[in-house]
Amino acid sequence: MKIPYLLLWFEGPLQSWGHDSRFDRRDSLPFPTKSGVLGLVCCALGAGGKQTELLAQFASLDMQIWGLGRQDLQGKRVPSEPLLRDFHMVGSGYDDADPWQSLLIPKTRDGKKAVGGGTKMTYRYYLQDMAFAVMLQVPTSLARQVADALQHPVWDLYLGRKCCVPTEFIFQGCFQDLEQITQAAEQLANNKNRARQYRVLQGSHEGDVLTVNDIPIQFGEQKRYRDRQITIIPDELLL
Repeated sequence: MKIPYLLLWFEGPLQSWGHDSRFDRRDSLPFPTKSGVLGLVCCALGAGGKQTELLAQFASLDMQIWGLGRQDLQGKRVPSEPLLRDFHMVGSGYDDADPWQSLLIPKTRDGKKAVGGGTKMTYRYYLQDMAFAVMLQVPTSLARQVADALQHPVWDLYLGRKCCVPTEFIFQGCFQDLEQITQAAEQLANNKNRARQYRVLQGSHEGDVLTVNDIPIQFGEQKRYRDRQITIIPDELLL
């Protein structure tokens, strides 16, 4: 029996898909991570906490991504926008003597002042004006539930960070195989005047092979992940 795929469309002014970030520097990969996509699915389902059993059902299933930039009226690709770097001062300008303002100053888990003071500088990076066709394989028993949840989410859906609001409906259909979902993704991209720049395939293929630590084993306070091998294939190699 074939395992179905859901076509998810991620489009918005900003997206950010963190992989190996720290508090003071929040990087973004140039494509959505599997942990980010499954986190979005959990938001749609209203599934909080560890969710180890749910995540285990998705761990070995396929996920493919198309990175889509804009094209002009003549069908030529428009160069992608560079990464946006946003500078933040967290906890700056608050009076520690004021009991209300002191609540806004960053503290350790124990409620004590952070080492070096309360004010922290952070750099956060965002993808600009990109769209992604995400082809997510889902367990057959969960396909209808997940599809319904993405159309009527319990919690807000966002593209990596809460400030990254989608500008298009995320759910774009359920399909029985890759051939069907590929045709649907091509049609949607054409309708939106988007040109495919690269694909991200699961496993080792011809292209740039990477190992990313983005298969979630456990969410919640103590998150756990394991590695996944992926291949980035520029569109030139697909022609």
